[in-house]
Amino acid sequence: MRQDAPGEPSYWERHRVTYEPNLNVISVLQKIATLATTSEGKSTTPVAWDCNCLEEVCGSCTMVINGRVRQSCSALVDRLLDENPTGFELRPMSKFPVMRDLVVDRGRMFRTLERVKAWIPVDGYGDRGAGPRESQASQEMRYPVSECMTCGCCLEACPQYGKVEVTKHFDETDEEFEARKNEAYDEAFVGANAIAQAMLFNAHPTGEMNANERLDALKAPGGLQVCGNAQNCVAVCPKSIPLTREIARAGRQLTWYMFKRWFDR
Repeated sequence: MRQDAPGEPSYWERHRVTYEPNLNVISVLQKIATLATTSEGKSTTPVAWDCNCLEEVCGSCTMVINGRVRQSCSALVDRLLDENPTGFELRPMSKFPVMRDLVVDRGRMFRTLERVKAWIPVDGYGDRGAGPRESQASQEMRYPVSECMTCGCCLEACPQYGKVEVTKHFDETDEEFEARKNEAYDEAFVGANAIAQAMLFNAHPTGEMNANERLDALKAPGGLQVCGNAQNCVAVCPKSIPLTREIARAGRQLTWYMFKRWFDR
């Protein structure tokens, strides 16, 4: 599926390339860009897509392939042809604004990481000596969550994570538009990846000092209460991150936090 620019109508285009064993979807897109012709022989512009590492690490090449969201760098053509011998279908993710063709604006995901403060704040970079000691069990629990590459697979599959479209008004400055767009993002569901990252840093010996700030973000509009426990996120995660476990941990922490706040009043 192609789209020439943001807000433009989408349309289908069919391409044919010579089969080679062990190709991935990115290799096919590179061949299509070289040919720049459709299967009917009509000249066309190269298809636009995002990619970087080609090793399922950066998360930028996420797209919907044969109706399933996945990484195009690790989607092998031979396996896709097993699903459908006549070819395969590529679409951009539907939960993010399309910039062009298969390229989407994933800025909303990074905005949600800001909402939940998915980092460990520091007040200086001087030598403060050794940090808190960590148990092996704590490290093993946190490591899978740290593998999140903010690819968006969990959000594309989530029925609660809706698309947020914000159109710039003709009399609006860029700064006003960005502020209004961010406000709309801040009211929408944060998604499984942001919840898991909040739990990752809450479990860190230093990060837990700011745990309440992250829990405040998760109880705000668009927070944990929106999750419907569909568990689609964990089914499509390319890194097999235990997202449902982290969502459950967030629920327990948030319940305890709210009880403490109620009794401390």
